[in-house]
Amino acid sequence: MEGVFYVKAAAFLGAAIAMGVGSLGPALGQGMIGMKACESIGKYPENAGQIRTAMMIAMGLVETAAIYALLIAGALVFVGNAAG
Repeated sequence: MEGVFYVKAAAFLGAAIAMGVGSLGPALGQGMIGMKACESIGKYPENAGQIRTAMMIAMGLVETAAIYALLIAGALVFVGNAAG
C-alpha cells in the first residue's frame, strides 16, 4: 500500500516539472517574438498589419509547446489519481 503513495507523488511531481519546464521555453519565445514585432513596427509602421499577422501566427505556433506540456501534465495527474 505504501508504494501507491510513491507512485502518486512521482506522477504529481512529474506533472509539476513538465508544466514548469514546458512553459519556460514558450514564455521566452513569445517574449522574443513580441519584442521583434514591436521593433519592426517601429522601423516600418507602414507594414504594421503584415507584421502583426505574422506575429500572431508565430505566437500560436510557439504556444503549442506549452499546450503539449499541459496535456502531458494532465495525463500524469490522471495516472496518479488512477493509481490509488
